[in-house]
Amino acid sequence: MAGLPGCGAGRAPLLRVATHVWPGYETLPLARQMGWLDEGTVRLVELLSATDALLALYNGTVEAAALTLDEVLAARAQGLELRVAMIFNISTGADALVARPDIDRLPALAGKRVGVEHSAVGALMLTEALRRAGLTRAALHLVPLTVDAHRQAYLDGRVDALVTYQPTLRQLERAGARRLFDSRAIPGRIVDVLAITPEALEQSHAGARQLVAAHFRVLDWLREHPADAHPRMAQRLGLSADEVADALAELEQPDLEANRRWLMHTPAQLEAVAAELAALMWRERLLPRETGVAGLAYPGLLPA
Repeated sequence: MAGLPGCGAGRAPLLRVATHVWPGYETLPLARQMGWLDEGTVRLVELLSATDALLALYNGTVEAAALTLDEVLAARAQGLELRVAMIFNISTGADALVARPDIDRLPALAGKRVGVEHSAVGALMLTEALRRAGLTRAALHLVPLTVDAHRQAYLDGRVDALVTYQPTLRQLERAGARRLFDSRAIPGRIVDVLAITPEALEQSHAGARQLVAAHFRVLDWLREHPADAHPRMAQRLGLSADEVADALAELEQPDLEANRRWLMHTPAQLEAVAAELAALMWRERLLPRETGVAGLAYPGLLPA
Protein backbone atom coordinates (compact mmCIF):
# COMPACT_ATOMS: atom_id res chain seq x y z
CA MET A 1 0.00 0.00 0.00
CA ALA A 2 1.35 3.44 -0.88
CA GLY A 3 2.22 5.66 2.08
CA LEU A 4 0.70 9.05 2.71
CA PRO A 5 2.50 11.92 0.95
CA GLY A 6 5.25 13.38 3.14
CA CYS A 7 5.16 10.45 5.60
CA GLY A 8 7.66 7.74 6.29
CA ALA A 9 6.75 4.25 7.39
CA GLY A 10 4.88 4.44 10.68
CA ARG A 11 5.05 8.23 10.75
CA ALA A 12 2.03 10.44 11.45
CA PRO A 13 0.77 12.49 8.49
CA LEU A 14 2.59 15.75 7.89
CA LEU A 15 0.83 18.87 9.22
CA ARG A 16 1.07 21.71 6.71
CA VAL A 17 0.45 25.15 8.20
CA ALA A 18 -0.21 28.24 6.08
CA THR A 19 1.23 31.49 7.37
CA HIS A 20 2.02 34.92 6.00
CA VAL A 21 4.08 37.85 7.18
CA TRP A 22 2.59 39.37 10.34
CA PRO A 23 4.46 40.11 13.59
CA GLY A 24 2.13 37.93 15.66
CA TYR A 25 2.84 34.86 13.50
CA GLU A 26 6.62 35.24 13.56
CA THR A 27 6.91 32.76 16.43
CA LEU A 28 6.43 29.98 13.86
CA PRO A 29 9.35 30.76 11.49
CA LEU A 30 11.45 31.57 14.57
CA ALA A 31 10.67 28.12 15.98
CA ARG A 32 11.82 26.59 12.71
CA GLN A 33 14.97 28.72 12.72
CA MET A 34 15.76 27.70 16.29
CA GLY A 35 15.34 24.00 15.43
CA TRP A 36 12.28 23.61 17.63
CA LEU A 37 10.08 22.21 14.85
CA ASP A 38 10.56 18.79 13.25
CA GLU A 39 10.04 19.65 9.57
CA GLY A 40 9.25 16.03 8.84
CA THR A 41 6.20 16.41 11.08
CA VAL A 42 5.26 20.09 10.71
CA ARG A 43 5.83 22.14 7.56
CA LEU A 44 5.26 25.88 7.36
CA VAL A 45 3.77 26.98 4.04
CA GLU A 46 4.62 30.65 3.67
CA LEU A 47 2.13 32.58 1.55
CA LEU A 48 1.62 36.22 0.63
CA SER A 49 -1.70 36.97 2.34
CA ALA A 50 -4.59 35.67 4.44
CA THR A 51 -6.56 35.36 1.20
CA ASP A 52 -3.97 32.86 -0.06
CA ALA A 53 -4.02 30.99 3.27
CA LEU A 54 -7.80 30.56 3.12
CA LEU A 55 -7.58 29.38 -0.50
CA ALA A 56 -4.97 26.81 0.54
CA LEU A 57 -7.34 25.51 3.24
CA TYR A 58 -10.22 25.31 0.76
CA ASN A 59 -8.01 23.46 -1.74
CA GLY A 60 -6.70 21.05 0.89
CA THR A 61 -3.05 21.97 0.30
CA VAL A 62 -2.73 22.81 4.01
CA GLU A 63 -4.48 21.47 7.11
CA ALA A 64 -4.01 24.49 9.37
CA ALA A 65 -3.50 28.23 9.02
CA ALA A 66 -2.75 31.39 10.98
CA LEU A 67 -5.86 33.54 10.50
CA THR A 68 -7.94 36.19 12.20
CA LEU A 69 -10.99 35.02 14.12
CA ASP A 70 -13.34 36.82 11.73
CA GLU A 71 -11.70 35.00 8.80
CA VAL A 72 -12.32 31.71 10.61
CA LEU A 73 -15.98 32.65 11.10
CA ALA A 74 -16.32 33.60 7.42
CA ALA A 75 -14.76 30.29 6.40
CA ARG A 76 -17.12 28.35 8.67
CA ALA A 77 -20.07 30.21 7.18
CA GLN A 78 -18.86 29.01 3.76
CA GLY A 79 -18.86 25.41 4.98
CA LEU A 80 -15.17 25.01 5.87
CA GLU A 81 -15.19 23.44 9.33
CA LEU A 82 -12.33 24.83 11.40
CA ARG A 83 -11.39 24.69 15.07
CA VAL A 84 -9.31 27.24 16.97
CA ALA A 85 -6.43 25.63 18.85
CA MET A 86 -4.47 28.70 19.98
CA ILE A 87 -4.61 32.48 20.26
CA PHE A 88 -1.59 34.18 18.69
CA ASN A 89 -2.48 37.77 19.52
CA ILE A 90 -5.08 40.52 19.79
CA SER A 91 -4.44 43.56 17.60
CA THR A 92 -4.18 46.81 19.57
CA GLY A 93 -3.14 49.15 16.77
CA ALA A 94 -1.33 46.85 14.33
CA ASP A 95 -4.21 47.03 11.79
CA ALA A 96 -4.99 50.45 10.38
CA LEU A 97 -6.43 52.62 7.65
CA VAL A 98 -3.77 54.99 6.31
CA ALA A 99 -3.99 57.73 3.70
CA ARG A 100 -1.86 60.22 1.82
CA PRO A 101 -0.65 63.10 3.98
CA ASP A 102 -3.15 65.61 2.53
CA ILE A 103 -6.07 63.43 3.70
CA ASP A 104 -6.24 64.34 7.38
CA ARG A 105 -9.59 62.91 8.51
CA LEU A 106 -11.86 60.01 7.69
CA PRO A 107 -14.69 62.00 5.99
CA ALA A 108 -12.10 63.29 3.49
CA LEU A 109 -11.94 59.75 2.04
CA ALA A 110 -15.11 60.49 0.04
CA GLY A 111 -14.39 60.01 -3.65
CA LYS A 112 -10.93 58.57 -2.96
CA ARG A 113 -9.36 55.30 -4.14
CA VAL A 114 -9.07 52.99 -1.14
CA GLY A 115 -7.15 49.74 -1.39
CA VAL A 116 -8.42 46.87 0.74
CA GLU A 117 -7.91 43.11 0.79
CA HIS A 118 -11.00 41.04 0.01
CA SER A 119 -10.99 39.40 3.43
CA ALA A 120 -13.12 39.45 6.54
CA VAL A 121 -10.65 41.58 8.50
CA GLY A 122 -10.37 44.06 5.62
CA ALA A 123 -14.14 44.35 5.45
CA LEU A 124 -14.44 44.70 9.23
CA MET A 125 -11.85 47.48 9.42
CA LEU A 126 -13.35 49.33 6.45
CA THR A 127 -16.90 49.04 7.80
CA GLU A 128 -15.90 50.43 11.21
CA ALA A 129 -13.88 53.29 9.67
CA LEU A 130 -16.74 54.25 7.35
CA ARG A 131 -19.23 54.19 10.21
CA ARG A 132 -17.11 56.70 12.11
CA ALA A 133 -16.70 58.82 8.97
CA GLY A 134 -20.43 58.87 8.22
CA LEU A 135 -19.72 57.44 4.76
CA THR A 136 -20.93 54.42 2.80
CA ARG A 137 -18.92 52.14 0.55
CA ALA A 138 -20.57 53.83 -2.43
CA ALA A 139 -18.75 57.05 -1.47
CA LEU A 140 -15.37 55.39 -2.16
CA HIS A 141 -13.61 53.90 -5.15
CA LEU A 142 -12.59 50.53 -3.66
CA VAL A 143 -9.49 48.88 -5.11
CA PRO A 144 -9.17 45.15 -4.23
CA LEU A 145 -5.54 44.46 -3.25
CA THR A 146 -3.93 41.68 -1.25
CA VAL A 147 -1.52 42.96 1.37
CA ASP A 148 1.60 42.05 -0.60
CA ALA A 149 0.57 44.66 -3.21
CA HIS A 150 -0.24 47.50 -0.77
CA ARG A 151 3.13 49.23 -0.53
CA GLN A 152 3.80 49.32 -4.27
CA ALA A 153 0.27 50.50 -5.04
CA TYR A 154 0.78 53.42 -2.65
CA LEU A 155 4.22 54.27 -4.04
CA ASP A 156 2.92 54.09 -7.63
CA GLY A 157 0.04 56.46 -6.79
CA ARG A 158 -2.65 53.90 -7.66
CA VAL A 159 -4.46 54.38 -4.33
CA ASP A 160 -5.12 57.30 -1.99
CA ALA A 161 -5.62 55.19 1.13
CA LEU A 162 -5.24 51.60 2.30
CA VAL A 163 -6.65 49.27 4.92
CA THR A 164 -3.48 47.43 5.90
CA TYR A 165 -1.49 45.92 8.76
CA GLN A 166 2.02 45.43 10.11
CA PRO A 167 4.70 45.28 8.81
CA THR A 168 3.32 46.94 5.66
CA LEU A 169 1.67 49.54 7.90
CA ARG A 170 5.05 50.72 9.21
CA GLN A 171 6.55 50.70 5.71
CA LEU A 172 3.71 52.93 4.48
CA GLU A 173 4.07 55.30 7.43
CA ARG A 174 7.79 55.46 6.67
CA ALA A 175 6.78 56.54 3.12
CA GLY A 176 4.64 59.37 4.52
CA ALA A 177 1.20 57.77 4.91
CA ARG A 178 -0.99 59.18 7.69
CA ARG A 179 -2.79 56.85 10.10
CA LEU A 180 -6.49 57.78 10.29
CA PHE A 181 -7.97 54.78 12.10
CA ASP A 182 -6.61 51.65 13.74
CA SER A 183 -7.61 48.61 15.77
CA ARG A 184 -7.26 50.46 19.08
CA ALA A 185 -10.72 51.85 18.26
CA ILE A 186 -12.24 48.35 18.10
CA PRO A 187 -10.65 46.50 21.05
CA GLY A 188 -10.94 42.73 21.01
CA ARG A 189 -12.30 42.58 17.45
CA ILE A 190 -9.16 41.46 15.60
CA VAL A 191 -7.92 38.25 17.19
CA ASP A 192 -5.32 36.12 15.41
CA VAL A 193 -5.62 32.38 15.91
CA LEU A 194 -4.34 29.00 14.81
CA ALA A 195 -7.17 27.40 12.83
CA ILE A 196 -7.06 23.69 12.08
CA THR A 197 -9.32 21.17 10.41
CA PRO A 198 -10.98 18.41 12.47
CA GLU A 199 -9.31 15.80 10.25
CA ALA A 200 -5.86 17.17 11.08
CA LEU A 201 -6.67 17.20 14.79
CA GLU A 202 -7.31 13.48 14.50
CA GLN A 203 -4.61 12.46 12.03
CA SER A 204 -1.79 14.95 12.82
CA HIS A 205 -2.40 15.52 16.52
CA ALA A 206 1.26 15.02 17.52
CA GLY A 207 2.50 17.53 14.95
CA ALA A 208 -0.14 20.03 15.96
CA ARG A 209 0.85 19.71 19.64
CA GLN A 210 4.49 20.21 18.68
CA LEU A 211 3.60 23.39 16.75
CA VAL A 212 1.63 24.88 19.65
CA ALA A 213 4.33 24.02 22.19
CA ALA A 214 6.97 25.60 19.94
CA HIS A 215 4.94 28.82 19.72
CA PHE A 216 4.88 29.22 23.51
CA ARG A 217 8.55 28.30 23.78
CA VAL A 218 9.43 31.06 21.29
CA LEU A 219 7.08 33.51 22.99
CA ASP A 220 8.90 33.00 26.30
CA TRP A 221 12.29 33.30 24.59
CA LEU A 222 11.21 36.46 22.74
CA ARG A 223 10.18 38.12 25.99
CA GLU A 224 13.39 37.12 27.77
CA HIS A 225 15.79 37.91 24.89
CA PRO A 226 14.32 40.76 22.80
CA ALA A 227 17.78 42.04 21.81
CA ASP A 228 18.39 38.69 20.08
CA ALA A 229 14.84 38.06 18.84
CA HIS A 230 14.03 41.44 17.26
CA PRO A 231 16.97 41.50 14.81
CA ARG A 232 16.11 37.92 13.77
CA MET A 233 12.54 39.04 13.01
CA ALA A 234 13.56 42.29 11.33
CA GLN A 235 14.79 40.85 8.07
CA ARG A 236 11.64 38.84 7.31
CA LEU A 237 9.38 41.73 8.35
CA GLY A 238 11.29 44.35 6.37
CA LEU A 239 11.66 46.52 9.48
CA SER A 240 14.47 47.65 11.73
CA ALA A 241 14.86 45.96 15.11
CA ASP A 242 13.40 49.06 16.79
CA GLU A 243 10.42 48.99 14.42
CA VAL A 244 9.88 45.31 15.27
CA ALA A 245 9.65 46.31 18.93
CA ASP A 246 7.15 49.06 18.03
CA ALA A 247 5.05 46.63 15.95
CA LEU A 248 4.97 44.06 18.77
CA ALA A 249 3.88 46.80 21.17
CA GLU A 250 0.70 47.09 19.06
CA LEU A 251 -0.16 43.46 19.83
CA GLU A 252 -1.30 41.67 22.95
CA GLN A 253 0.26 38.19 22.83
CA PRO A 254 -1.47 35.88 25.34
CA ASP A 255 0.81 33.44 27.14
CA LEU A 256 -0.09 29.83 27.89
CA GLU A 257 -2.16 30.66 30.96
CA ALA A 258 -4.10 33.33 29.05
CA ASN A 259 -4.68 30.85 26.22
CA ARG A 260 -6.17 28.42 28.72
CA ARG A 261 -8.59 31.16 29.81
CA TRP A 262 -9.51 31.80 26.17
CA LEU A 263 -10.02 28.17 25.15
CA MET A 264 -10.99 26.19 28.24
CA HIS A 265 -14.09 26.18 30.46
CA THR A 266 -17.71 26.16 29.32
CA PRO A 267 -18.48 28.39 27.58
CA ALA A 268 -14.97 29.28 26.42
CA GLN A 269 -14.03 32.96 26.36
CA LEU A 270 -13.15 32.50 22.68
CA GLU A 271 -16.67 31.36 21.87
CA ALA A 272 -18.23 34.29 23.72
CA VAL A 273 -16.05 36.74 21.78
CA ALA A 274 -16.71 34.86 18.53
CA ALA A 275 -20.48 34.94 19.08
CA GLU A 276 -20.41 38.72 19.49
CA LEU A 277 -18.18 39.09 16.45
CA ALA A 278 -20.37 36.79 14.34
CA ALA A 279 -23.48 38.77 15.28
CA LEU A 280 -21.74 42.02 14.30
CA MET A 281 -20.53 40.54 11.02
CA TRP A 282 -24.03 39.27 10.23
CA ARG A 283 -25.57 42.68 10.94
CA GLU A 284 -22.98 44.35 8.73
CA ARG A 285 -23.50 41.74 5.97
CA LEU A 286 -19.95 40.46 6.30
CA LEU A 287 -21.19 36.87 6.56
CA PRO A 288 -23.24 35.05 3.89
CA ARG A 289 -25.34 33.44 6.62
CA GLU A 290 -25.56 33.28 10.39
CA THR A 291 -22.99 30.91 11.81
CA GLY A 292 -22.77 29.21 15.18
CA VAL A 293 -19.67 29.05 17.36
CA ALA A 294 -20.37 25.92 19.40
CA GLY A 295 -17.31 23.69 19.42
CA LEU A 296 -15.09 26.38 17.92
CA ALA A 297 -12.53 26.28 20.76
CA TYR A 298 -10.20 23.28 20.88
CA PRO A 299 -7.90 23.42 23.95
CA GLY A 300 -6.58 19.88 23.47
CA LEU A 301 -3.27 21.01 21.94
CA LEU A 302 -2.24 23.32 24.79
CA PRO A 303 0.73 22.04 26.83
CA ALA A 304 -0.24 20.62 30.21
